[in-house]
Amino acid sequence: MSDSRIAQLKAFLEEDPGDNFILFALALEYIKKGDTGIAEDLFKSILARDPAYVGVYYHLGKLYESAGDFDRAKATYNTGIVVARNGGELHALSELEAALTECGDS
Repeated sequence: MSDSRIAQLKAFLEEDPGDNFILFALALEYIKKGDTGIAEDLFKSILARDPAYVGVYYHLGKLYESAGDFDRAKATYNTGIVVARNGGELHALSELEAALTECGDS
């Protein structure tokens, strides 16, 4: 299923290459597939275009955590916390603060 979903998302992206939501969905599909390097690149691409795309910080931080890179995960969460706070994104803020608190505990 993941490969067909990836193909579908890539087709959507060809129609609208600037759509960060499609890039985000594509990154999540690559995570499911185990292609974390591609997912990381996609997440970074989104943040380069739109640093206020707050949902990326949580997933990118989790990606770093799963790789055992807790320092990068914490830095990502901290940046996301600032972005969420500045944007009034209270739900994202709460999730990022919880992720930061739990980072490296498992």
